[in-house]
Amino acid sequence: MNHYKCTVCGYTYKPERGDWTHDIKANTKFEDLPEAWKCPTCNQPKMAFKEVK
Repeated sequence: MNHYKCTVCGYTYKPERGDWTHDIKANTKFEDLPEAWKCPTCNQPKMAFKEVK
């Protein structure tokens, strides 16, 4: 699974870890995150993220 980085603060969403601050389980793909999900560090929406390889 690919990682996605916030273009504002640099936080990287790693699917294998999930996001415990928003109760997102490990192995949740970025595409499967709720549309209302926001960066846990700076509160930016999903559209502020870019795929990193």
